[in-house]
Amino acid sequence: MFPEFTVSDENLDRQKELVLKKIEENREKIKRLIGLENKNYSNFVKPYQIMQVELDLLFSPISHLNYVKNSPKTQEVYTELLPVLTEYYTQLGQSREIYEAFREIYQKEKDSLSQEQKKVLEDSIRDFELSGVGLPEKERNRVKEINIRLSQLQNEFAQNLLNATDSYEMIIDNYEDVKELPETELSAARTEKDGKTVYRFTLHQPSYIAYMTYGSNREKREQLYRAYVTRAPENEQILEEILSLRYEKARLLGYSNYAELSLATKMAGSPQQVIDFLRELAEKSKPQAIREYEELNEFAKEHGLEGDVQAYDFAYYSEKLKKEKFSVNDEDYKPYFEKGKVVEGLFGFLNRLFGLEFEKVDVPVWHPSVDVFHIYRKGNLIGRIYLDLEAREGKRDGAWMDEWVTHHIDLEGKKVHPVAFIVANFSPADGETPSLLRPYDVETLFHEMGHALHHLVSQVEEPFVSGISGVEWDAVEFPSQFLEKFAYEPSILKTFAYHYRTGEPIKEELLTKLKESKNFMSALAMVRQLEFALFDMLIHMDRYTAQDVQEILNKVREEVSVIKPPPYNKFQWSFSHIFAGGYAAGYYSYKWAEVLSADAYFMFVDNGIYNDDVAESFYSEILSKGGSRPAMELFKKFAGREPDIDALLRLSGITYKDK
Repeated sequence: MFPEFTVSDENLDRQKELVLKKIEENREKIKRLIGLENKNYSNFVKPYQIMQVELDLLFSPISHLNYVKNSPKTQEVYTELLPVLTEYYTQLGQSREIYEAFREIYQKEKDSLSQEQKKVLEDSIRDFELSGVGLPEKERNRVKEINIRLSQLQNEFAQNLLNATDSYEMIIDNYEDVKELPETELSAARTEKDGKTVYRFTLHQPSYIAYMTYGSNREKREQLYRAYVTRAPENEQILEEILSLRYEKARLLGYSNYAELSLATKMAGSPQQVIDFLRELAEKSKPQAIREYEELNEFAKEHGLEGDVQAYDFAYYSEKLKKEKFSVNDEDYKPYFEKGKVVEGLFGFLNRLFGLEFEKVDVPVWHPSVDVFHIYRKGNLIGRIYLDLEAREGKRDGAWMDEWVTHHIDLEGKKVHPVAFIVANFSPADGETPSLLRPYDVETLFHEMGHALHHLVSQVEEPFVSGISGVEWDAVEFPSQFLEKFAYEPSILKTFAYHYRTGEPIKEELLTKLKESKNFMSALAMVRQLEFALFDMLIHMDRYTAQDVQEILNKVREEVSVIKPPPYNKFQWSFSHIFAGGYAAGYYSYKWAEVLSADAYFMFVDNGIYNDDVAESFYSEILSKGGSRPAMELFKKFAGREPDIDALLRLSGITYKDK
């Protein structure tokens, strides 16, 4: 029914051999497929999809282990396989025989194919063309070389960042410098050195955020901040080469720049449309962001700060101001957000909203803190989900959803059930204290569950357009952002927010304050994201050097930012979303998709959260259709209209005056 996760350092070499063997088997199968006389969808396209699915099934556990349990062995095996896989996929993408076969089958059968099958062929034909299939041999080979080199560089970028994050520590031996930290954070930092108690802080998210938010010593905050924003300087050279290769590849494929190439597979029509969209949001958000900053400055000065609030002061003073305005801080909530209870509550909400049921199962995992569940709807098994939510050494920072198996119908006509991983870096359980979550962590869990649902509840039969496969990149965040918005609804939080020690339910007052404070400093948060998105799009508009990149970043900050980072801030060295992930010339997708998600969220809220008709429409038109149709088409079927940009501003509590 499901594959079991049994890959570990001990058997990684064996798993590597299986991957290499599968690649060779696939190459032989492709030769046989190309040799068929009467090619059609069922004897050519379907087997072609399934052989890629089978390869993913073998490689995914290796790449997953490299992210969640990084070791010299995982690095070695992953780094060895990466160029081999990149070469394999590039060769496929540049195969004229497969391309011509797909085009021929599409022309011959398009009137009799299902919508899903047509989308598989349309997407595949487009992707072949984007891989350089139509280029002369010399240029085609160069695109292949570029793809292999880019995969190596992106892996190096990520590994450098992980190594830098793992290698840094700041030891504080003066209690005065940590006295404001909540006991849970203090306990996590406390350690012994040379026979005395000291406090250790690292660049891993829970530790870094704890000191930046509650650290009393401004010099120490800046020290930690400086270490964080100057991680992995060797990535400067890497990012320059990445940008150069992306530009060269785009030009070879007939595009003016990489931004154009990136948008060929997205909803947005052109780089200028994206830039205009981001600037419109910035223009509408910046006046409120300036007011928020002025308020924070005034507050900080009243509390003894000389000069203006700097980037390394923001979390510290904004937390204090938030507490004064709303009498609330994250620590008030953590005892009520015990990891297990939050998961249980999220499952209960999804049961009431979409009729989903979750059953915990005992299967092999890569770490004892990982939990696994089977998902059912109307008595039918849908899929399996792994939750790996606690921070630890050797685990990549951040939170993400990854897919292992995609829902589809196999060559024998049997349904294959999907499998997903949700990974996060929440505060780990510590002795008597279980893993306790901040409100933002709860939001993160809901967010990643939205991605997982999009993958897991798919009813699409073709793997290339099932779940999140085939979904335009600027729409892929839609279901996740939609679900995260319910993490602040009092009626939902009440179902699971109980004190982990006493069992006492959270007070109504705390829930009201949480919802009221959700949009605290929201315009500053908005312009920060717009800064990243605009920077990403602009650096992919030409062939830029590392020096150009810094100049573009400076200009974007001048245009969009309100809290200007210090000159030593080298954010680009750690911008792994675009230099080690899939968001290159696509970081704007978060805001683009958030317009869709905010609009959908208000359709639920304005009609009663548990409106069966709205929920069933969202489930059937958005979640279960995967990438089988264009995202805008699916949204319009669900909403009955185009999305509204002002829904995002309404959600963020941002008001503006029309000029």
